[in-house]
Amino acid sequence: MTDTTMSVGDGDKDLSERLSAGLDEVNFPATGTTADDQGELSVKVVDDAGELVGGLTAWTWGGLLGIEMLWVRADSRQDGWGSKLLVAAEEEARRRGCDRACVSSFTFQAPGFYERHGYVETGRTRGIPGGAEDVHFFKPLT
Repeated sequence: MTDTTMSVGDGDKDLSERLSAGLDEVNFPATGTTADDQGELSVKVVDDAGELVGGLTAWTWGGLLGIEMLWVRADSRQDGWGSKLLVAAEEEARRRGCDRACVSSFTFQAPGFYERHGYVETGRTRGIPGGAEDVHFFKPLT
């Protein structure tokens, strides 16, 4: 056995990239997909002053849209921007060939928002700080 060293620390971008590449070596063959089947997706709204009103970040992979973050600033939350961002992302995902979507939301965030948009709860992760849960959702895009 060769000498090895373990280290524990803060975020490590190089490590994240190497782990992602290593997982791709397993995931692509197991799912019948390739690197060409995945991509990043973003939707952004800015006001006349160029200030961010809200945005959404996501990924697409093998027909699945994975929403990572959706945020709208407090003074614009009653203007429908959350719905507009979500619909725009779903439309772009369909254009890319996606037929399903997933997202999670803490119980103190917006699970009701996703339910109103046709997402169905598939499970929960307990133990979020403050006694909250992370609610996982799925939606067919067909």
